[in-house]
Amino acid sequence: MAKKQFKAESKRLLDLMVNSIYTHKEIFLRELISNASDAEDKLAYKALTDDQVPVDRSELKITIVPDKEMRTLTVSDNGVGMSKEDLESNLGTIAKSGSFQFKQDLAKEDKPEDIDVIGQFGVGFYSAFMVADHVTVISKAYGSDQAYMWQSDGADGYTVTECEKDTVGTDVIMHIKANVEDENYDQYLETYKLQELIKKYSDYIRYPIVMEVEDYRQKEKPADAGDDYKPEWETVKEWKTINSMVPLWQRPKAQVKPEEYNSFYKEKFMDWQDPLAVIHTSAEGAVTYKALLYIPEKAPYDFYTREYQKGLQLYSSGVLIMDKCADLLPDYFRFVKGVVDSADFSLNISREVLQHTRQLSVIAKALEKKIKAELLKMQKEEPEKYEKFWAAFGNQIKYGVVAEYGAHKEMLQDLLLFWSSKEGKNTTLAAYKDRMPEDQPYYYYACGESVDKIAKLPQVERILDKGYEILYCTEDVDDFVMQALGEIDGKKFKSATAEDALPQTEEEKKASEEKAEAGKPVLEAVKEALGDKVKEVRISKILKTGACCLSADGPVSLEMERYMRKLEGGEHMKAERVLELNADSAPYAALKKAVDEGDKETVEKYSKLLYGQALLLAELPLEDPAEYAQLVCSLMV
Repeated sequence: MAKKQFKAESKRLLDLMVNSIYTHKEIFLRELISNASDAEDKLAYKALTDDQVPVDRSELKITIVPDKEMRTLTVSDNGVGMSKEDLESNLGTIAKSGSFQFKQDLAKEDKPEDIDVIGQFGVGFYSAFMVADHVTVISKAYGSDQAYMWQSDGADGYTVTECEKDTVGTDVIMHIKANVEDENYDQYLETYKLQELIKKYSDYIRYPIVMEVEDYRQKEKPADAGDDYKPEWETVKEWKTINSMVPLWQRPKAQVKPEEYNSFYKEKFMDWQDPLAVIHTSAEGAVTYKALLYIPEKAPYDFYTREYQKGLQLYSSGVLIMDKCADLLPDYFRFVKGVVDSADFSLNISREVLQHTRQLSVIAKALEKKIKAELLKMQKEEPEKYEKFWAAFGNQIKYGVVAEYGAHKEMLQDLLLFWSSKEGKNTTLAAYKDRMPEDQPYYYYACGESVDKIAKLPQVERILDKGYEILYCTEDVDDFVMQALGEIDGKKFKSATAEDALPQTEEEKKASEEKAEAGKPVLEAVKEALGDKVKEVRISKILKTGACCLSADGPVSLEMERYMRKLEGGEHMKAERVLELNADSAPYAALKKAVDEGDKETVEKYSKLLYGQALLLAELPLEDPAEYAQLVCSLMV
């Protein structure tokens, strides 16, 4: 029979389809299995709508047969099959989809679409040419006595001839290409590789995918074997169903045991620990989907690196489309693992790239709310478990608060935990607010390397004495978090180390002004001794017993400076430092005496000592440790 040319269009189109549309050649098996599943669906639908079609759904299956000697791989189904016209229409026209037409016909008849039709783009079949240099399709349509054979070497055309076939259905026979330098085509004839691809992409196809595989087992012990009999082993071949068929997320929650959820998680996402929480959810309506999400107990080793990729596994009617769909998770919930399955996604023709659609956005927003609700539930009902979550992923939530100039702070602020000076443990902002005295002006916080070090800061003394609670912040990002939060319900966040941390009464203001005025000679002398090391020297309004401390004037805080010093090139970002002195302390009295006596050498020594102490309290490096050590030792002489 004369070779026919493809109706669509050209060798370039097929070349582009084979070489450009698909990212990975292994996708071909997923496409052919999906097409076979559609054929089974169509026959099953015929049986549902026509009593004269005696089809036993339990007998429908997809068969995979590799033949190394003949170098062929066959994908067979016993579905509806194709007539000669179907072969020419569906396979003779690139980008013509029989499944898509089937779905349109259902819509025209106003019939419920009980069948999820996977292949709707008409190019999936041609992915076979990525791995095969010749493809043969043998098909016999249901209700027909005649079978037909479609053959093609690629874009140069195809032939359709009559042939023999005993059963209804379709066989796609691929002659696998020879290996080339950068491509191993032999792997597609290996049963282990085929099993791997089926489990990866088509594990939840609703029909059994069967393949003959080798198994190594012990022979039966002969009846006359003596006591010295040694077990013998043999290699046998047997037909096995490779796919699971029914996804866990498709089952009702009431029918899934906790150990099944945990086993699925550990196997699917390569974790040896059970997850902290499971979110099994679904929605029907404008957007229909099912999702199974997990919150891990610990962060992966690469979680806080650039190499880590967020995203949920995306399925369309049980077929894996994307291994990591990043658009389904916001960055602050990037630790969540899981799967989302929906037939509503708008996919491109290769099914590998998801279009940015309203449905995707709706699902992402719904999942975001579900994740937050689950975390709040854990926080309330299982606080010990939430502490584990916070230890693993608390910083990620904090980064989410800071990101995009605090755009997500309202979404995340209820999830935050900080160490409480009053409770001696982590607390939420809501619990902090409930304990707040009526006269407390701010949400107080203090940043430092550890809880113990923060508790010993001289600046926190007066605030604690008033019975006010302070949130101790020990992470680098915490100061940025507090600034991003800004305020909650009209009450601002204030650093306990700020000069104006405690609002003063008129009487206190007057006393402070008097101290500042009286201390002008001392302040000027210290500023002269320190030069441009500090922007200003002033009498502190917050110190109680401590002699000195550092504060910052301007947009860059001391906490920010500490953080930036840890980054490459960040050491150039410095806060404008202010040295605060306690006019009621003994060191200040000694400093004042030296100023009054005109002892410039002693004034310079005391000034440097106090500045060095302030740097150490602020957890900033001494500019000249040797000089500071010498000054301390000189006090002993």
